[in-house]
Amino acid sequence: MNIEAWYQTDVGLKREGNQDSYLVEPQLGLYIVADGMGGHRGGEVASEMAVKVVKEYVAEVKTTTPRLEPQKILSEAYHKASRAIFDRSSQDANLRGMATTMVTALHRENKVYIGNVGDSRAYLLSPPGLWQITEDHSLFNEQLKAGLIRNITREQFEGKNIITKSVGFEADVNCDVTEVQLSKGQIIVLCSDGLSGLITDQCLAEICLTLRPESAVPRLIAEAKKNGGDDNVTVVLLRVT
Repeated sequence: MNIEAWYQTDVGLKREGNQDSYLVEPQLGLYIVADGMGGHRGGEVASEMAVKVVKEYVAEVKTTTPRLEPQKILSEAYHKASRAIFDRSSQDANLRGMATTMVTALHRENKVYIGNVGDSRAYLLSPPGLWQITEDHSLFNEQLKAGLIRNITREQFEGKNIITKSVGFEADVNCDVTEVQLSKGQIIVLCSDGLSGLITDQCLAEICLTLRPESAVPRLIAEAKKNGGDDNVTVVLLRVT
């Protein structure tokens, strides 16, 4: 299976800078969206570092241990990224407490492996259905799962922006890894919460399934901005061919 990619990032309407980072590296089969936290400079540094560390590690593995299991590659990549960010923030008072969410797609033959920490998301569109592959590491989602809240939307929840797990806030982190079997025509969307928090799943599915990818990506961002655009918005759309 081959993968084609389209991608775009936007500062949104209410932020001065863009703390999102992304990576599209078809030669490595690697695709990433990271959303930094910890002030303007800290968030930007954290997301950029996470993407850089993961890219370098995946490239190293391709040369030195090409048969290493994808799940182990992602797990170790997240470990390395978290350690690097934590160490940097410990050495620079201006970056103290910085961290990032990160969702990663690693393509190997007829499968893709999705790694995730935080609330950036991966969706699978396999016509006519839409599935959220990743699970948000957020206070809202944890309390929802525990049955502590009900009949309430994320937007109505007072702590909607509280993340319970991130890359770099602590020296180490364990990422979720999900294996997805690929088939022709499927679409995978990686995005920051600047998109998923401002458009419905139905809207996302309709845009991705009715427009060509080169039109779908800017349309998704336009919809998020139309609905407030209160955060940076990043979208990486992958189509299986």
